[in-house]
Amino acid sequence: MGTVYVSQDDSFIGKTDERLTVKAEKKQILDVPLIKIDGLVILGRATISPAAVMELLERKIPMSFMTGTGRFLGRLEPELTKNIFVRRSQWDAAGETPKAIHMVQAFVRGKLKNYRASLMRHLRDYPDNDLQKAIDDLERAIDSLAAIKAIASLRGVEGHGSAVYWQAFPKLIRADGFSFTTRNRRPPIDPVNAMLSFGYSLLRHDIQGALNIVGFDPYLGYLHTERYGRPSLALDLMEEFRPLIVDAIVLSAINRKAIAPKDFTFEPLSKAISLSNEARKVFLTLYEQKKQSQFKHPVMGRQCTYQEAFELQARLLAKYLMDETDKYPPLVLK
Repeated sequence: MGTVYVSQDDSFIGKTDERLTVKAEKKQILDVPLIKIDGLVILGRATISPAAVMELLERKIPMSFMTGTGRFLGRLEPELTKNIFVRRSQWDAAGETPKAIHMVQAFVRGKLKNYRASLMRHLRDYPDNDLQKAIDDLERAIDSLAAIKAIASLRGVEGHGSAVYWQAFPKLIRADGFSFTTRNRRPPIDPVNAMLSFGYSLLRHDIQGALNIVGFDPYLGYLHTERYGRPSLALDLMEEFRPLIVDAIVLSAINRKAIAPKDFTFEPLSKAISLSNEARKVFLTLYEQKKQSQFKHPVMGRQCTYQEAFELQARLLAKYLMDETDKYPPLVLK
């Protein structure tokens, strides 16, 4: 089953024998074997029993808590793995080291290549769309990465490439009623940004869980600067997955009309836009389906799901840091 999402307010999450149960309004809305659960995400108000918390921790199943709009609040997860060697290698590479520079180059390259692939796929399907300039700009940014040896400059390339992609993003939207001008957050003020922010919060939960399994400290990153409470390494590893998973889900939900402009709510005070309860359930279903979809991993050479790829990429990162391989290959799909 993968991750369990509890989005109905005032739900009660409990444990019965070897099963996780969720009840709301005196009705049981979920009953699933614990062995099938990889993670629990609680959106909005819910109560969880101490017995369920202890069982999830015993089984090393992480729990994330978010607002109903997807804003991350906190996380409860099992003890870090005992592999101190991964964390020592991670800390040894901190700063402007050759390994840190290589990893930042890889994170940015993976993100920009997947951005480019997304635009190229759309251009193949819709040849009349004016995307070639953006594709060429991304190509030049990707080509420049190998010669840049300063992390601040690499961040500049990432910022430029992202700006190019988001400027082209409105051309990927084919359904009426949706518009996109620029990426905004905290809070998102249009439906497209609301879905993107919600999806990225879900992705953070999954990436951070994979890093914990492998033994990393998720708060020490390389591309993202250190900041109190920021899981910088999770944000680093997220970069290559953003266009592959979240952006793809958002565009599919819009263009296939799984979610419509009417499926959003508006908060007058903050001007925040968020998914309605029913639309949020649709989005969660799409996200879980995407995570369980399979593809051939370009490095491992075998079929895997995106859920498995989170941990695979984290393990490839650990191998590089521990000198078991000579490079970190980001996940790039055509």
